[in-house]
Amino acid sequence: MGVTYAEISIENPFQKRRMDIRALVDSGSVFLTVPEHVAVQLGFDTEEVGTREVILADGSRKAVPMIGPLRVYFADRYCDLSALVMGDEALMGAVPMEMMDLVLRPATQRLEVNPDSPFIPVALAK
Repeated sequence: MGVTYAEISIENPFQKRRMDIRALVDSGSVFLTVPEHVAVQLGFDTEEVGTREVILADGSRKAVPMIGPLRVYFADRYCDLSALVMGDEALMGAVPMEMMDLVLRPATQRLEVNPDSPFIPVALAK
């Protein structure tokens, strides 16, 4: 087992700016995170957006910018959400994976569409 990356596209739907990025897939994280240079290229001013306090892996707390809305694409699926602006690479956490009904396969280092719902994403709503 090792580190898994996925090729995703992210879009600022209001400015019609879209870019393809490589994101670290991390089911132990919650949000989508993007580096500041990606947020700027999508047309966001990180000085003029709201912030969110997050708890980092070392237990420390930090206030970081949160941008959105964003549309995130993977395979033939997409979801709309916000993203934290932090770090030096994009990270796809559990929320976007759940919203698109994706499955992480650590043994093969792949992110895939859920084989139980190959055509339409399914979400647990109860």
